[in-house]
Amino acid sequence: MPPLTRTRFQLPRGARADAALAFGTFVLVAIAEGQRLRSGEGSMFSVIVSWLLIVAVCGALLFRRRAPVAVGWFTVLATGLYYVLSAVDGPLVLVPIVVLYVIASQGRMQAAIAMAAAMVIGVGVGALMSESDVTGTAVFMLTGWLVAVVALGSVRHGRVAYAEEEARLRATEERLRIARELHDVIGHNISMINVQSGAALHRLKKDPAQAEAALSAIKVGSRETLQELRATLDVLRRVDEDAPRAPVPGLARADALVASAKLAGLAVRIERTGGERALPAPVDLAAYRIVQESLTNAARHSGAGRVTIRIAYGDRDLTVTVEDDGRGAAARPARSGGSGIVGMTERARALGGELVAGPRPEGGFAVRARLPYGTTGQPTEWSSR
Repeated sequence: MPPLTRTRFQLPRGARADAALAFGTFVLVAIAEGQRLRSGEGSMFSVIVSWLLIVAVCGALLFRRRAPVAVGWFTVLATGLYYVLSAVDGPLVLVPIVVLYVIASQGRMQAAIAMAAAMVIGVGVGALMSESDVTGTAVFMLTGWLVAVVALGSVRHGRVAYAEEEARLRATEERLRIARELHDVIGHNISMINVQSGAALHRLKKDPAQAEAALSAIKVGSRETLQELRATLDVLRRVDEDAPRAPVPGLARADALVASAKLAGLAVRIERTGGERALPAPVDLAAYRIVQESLTNAARHSGAGRVTIRIAYGDRDLTVTVEDDGRGAAARPARSGGSGIVGMTERARALGGELVAGPRPEGGFAVRARLPYGTTGQPTEWSSR
């Protein structure tokens, strides 16, 4: 026996919704207007004009999305003329009320308020100038309904505008995040390739073995750069994959950064303290990028020979410190204190942490970042290396 499929009832949208609304309103008004035909009230001319107005007003709903303000004013005037000629108070007033809501929901408050005021004034003047069942209480109730409709439309417009602004902010934040990733990937790896290629050229004749090692490091670094660029560009292309092509970088790959830096001529030592734990992905990535950028700056700008990386796992936050023995900030161009350090600072602040960078009193340069992770992750071991 084939399985039963569950179907969901879906309301019509777009042009179909407008057609359904126009037809439903026409049926309601036609039923009320039919009472007039059975009673024989009014002349044939007024009956014909009333039916033409009903068809025109209901048909105008088909164009409420294309020209809502023009449709709104037409329905207000045509509905007012209908109530003057017809002896039956049919529900045709629903049409201008619907259009009034549409106009308010689009943020056109001046047009909506003007239309609502015109309807109230028209009904009030009609009640004063003719002997009808419309009283001051009815006018007051109509005013309340129109104010409520305009207010609901305004709330709808505010919610839509808020959702659109939030979507734009999310898109902007995602673009900034991807831009930081591209900066860090390209800046670090290309800088290391540049340093290593210079070392290879310098040692090519004097020490071929060292030159070969530098060229091998260039090959590995370029391959890693391509892998990370592909992973980042896949995000831009919104490629649907079960898993990314490369894992998200983290402190587990810090040793690879150290190996790359050593081939560039730096003596790098890592010191880990505290109970190591599984870090949240954003914290792990930010720590990795901060170490990566600090090593890039040390290799390119400071003339450092030794770099010490200290990773301290605290109870509530991770502290990453990178110190070198170079010439400090004086040797660093403005760019290194611009996009690089600013980018690291933004990463730390985005996680609720902080980053301080500057020359050391005893010489060299230091970068210290505090990245809070709360109680996420459990300590796995105690190490001091």
